Amino acid sequence: MFTRRRMIGRSALGLAGLAAAGCTPVTRPPSASDGVLVEDLQRRTFQFFWDTTDARTGLAPDRWPTRSFASIAAIGFALTAYGVGVSRGWATRAEARSRTRATLEFLAAAPQGPAARGMSGHKGFFYHFLDMEQGRRFDRTELSTIDTALLMGGVLFAQGFFDGGDTDEKRIRALADQLYTAIEWTWIRPRAPFISMGWHPETGFIPHDWDIYNEALLLHILALGSPTHAVEPEYWPAQTARFEPSWGTHWGQQHLHFAPLFGHQYSHMWIDFRGIREPYIASKGMDYFENSRRATLAQKAYADANPKKWTGYGGDIWGLTACDGPGDFTLPIDGVGREFHSYSARGPGERDDGTIAPTAAAGSIAFAAEIVVPAIDAMHARYGRGIWGRYGFWDSFNPTLTEAPEKGLQHGRIVPGIGWVDGDYLGIDQGPIVLGIENWKTGLVWQVMRKNPHIVRGLRRAGFTGGWLDAA
Repeated sequence: MFTRRRMIGRSALGLAGLAAAGCTPVTRPPSASDGVLVEDLQRRTFQFFWDTTDARTGLAPDRWPTRSFASIAAIGFALTAYGVGVSRGWATRAEARSRTRATLEFLAAAPQGPAARGMSGHKGFFYHFLDMEQGRRFDRTELSTIDTALLMGGVLFAQGFFDGGDTDEKRIRALADQLYTAIEWTWIRPRAPFISMGWHPETGFIPHDWDIYNEALLLHILALGSPTHAVEPEYWPAQTARFEPSWGTHWGQQHLHFAPLFGHQYSHMWIDFRGIREPYIASKGMDYFENSRRATLAQKAYADANPKKWTGYGGDIWGLTACDGPGDFTLPIDGVGREFHSYSARGPGERDDGTIAPTAAAGSIAFAAEIVVPAIDAMHARYGRGIWGRYGFWDSFNPTLTEAPEKGLQHGRIVPGIGWVDGDYLGIDQGPIVLGIENWKTGLVWQVMRKNPHIVRGLRRAGFTGGWLDAA
C-alpha cells in the first residue's frame, strides 16, 4: 500500500551487549577512509533546510526549486536538522534557537477547526500540505496522521535539544508540550483500535488505517505515549498481530517486509531501536533496527540480481523508495516496452521502473554503512555531473531512460550520457540523509530522543524493554 505521500553514541548495552541480545549494532562506525563526500553530502542536505525554510514561519517547502506548498513532515525534518547543524558548526545555537522558536510559535498559533478552509489543522493534527504564505490548508489535502507524527518527531527533538535556561529555550520546551499534548489520537479511530490515515472535512475519515508494518512505528509510539489522549496499551498487540503477514524472506533476508526503504527509515531517524524489543519482535530473535538493516541488504541484493535488467543496477548502485520519476508512460527501449512512473513508492518488484533514489541508500547509512558509503561514492563518481547539485543529490535519476517520450516528461530532464535526472529536491527525502548520517556518526538525534519522557512512555506502554530504555 502506498502510504507516504498523496500527491500525491551507542546503546547503553554497548556493542557487545547488543550482540549478546541478538540485536545488531551500527555495523561500521565512520572512519577517516570515508573521506569528505559523506560530510559534504550531509552539509549540503542540512543547507537545503536552512536555505529553503521560511525563517519567519518555519514552513518548509515540499520541494525545491519548483514552487510548492509546505510539507508538515518536511518541517519535522527541518527542526531536527537545525540541531544537527549546531552540532556540526554550520549554524549557531542562537540562530537555530530563534528559528525553532519561530516555527513552534507559528504552529501553536495556527488556526485549528473543522472548517474546510482557513484552517491549518484540527484536533491537534495538521494538514499534510499548507500554503507557504499563510500556513493554511492547501487545496483539499488531508488531515494527515503520519505527517503530523513526523512533524512531532522534530518538535520533540527540539524540546530535548534546547535544554538550557535561556528564556527562548524554555519557551521552545513549553510549546513542544503544547503541540504534542493537543493531538487527539483517540478521536481519529473510526475503526478502533487502529488509527486512520487521515480525515477530510468534506468527506470524513480516510477509509484506510495504520494496520500493517510500515513507516508508522513513530506514530504508534507517539499515540501510546501521549499524557492527554493516549490510546490503550492493548493497541500495540493489535498492531503487531497485523505485522505477521509481512514476515518472510525477501532477496535472501528474513524480515518484516515493506518494499520502499522509507518505511524502514523514517521512524528510526528519531527512535533508537537498537537493543530494545517488545514481545513480537523479540519472538523473531532481533530488534526493529536489525529488521531495517536486513531490508537494506535485501535492496542491494535485488539490485545485484536486477531481474528487470534496468541500466545501472548492481554493484554499488542501488536504492528504491518513494520518489519522483520521469512520468507515467510506456516507451519501447531496445525492443522492450518499458513502463515508467511519476512520483511513486518504488521497491523491489513493486513499481520498479529503473528509477534510483539516492535517499534510499544514504538514509540507511546507520543500518549498513558497509554498503551505503560505497553506494554514495559510486553514484557520485559515475553520475555526479548530472545528479549532484547545490543541495547534494537531486531526488532521483534513471539511467535506462535516455530519450524523452513524444509527449514529454512530467518531471526532470534527460542528461546526455547519464539518462533521466529529476529537477527537484524533496524535503522528505533530504531529511533521512542529514539525520541518518548524523545518527551514524554520533547518534545525536537518538541521544536527544532517548531522554524524552513522551517517547520513553510510549515505548514502555508498547512493552519495549532492554538496552538504553531500561536505564532511561
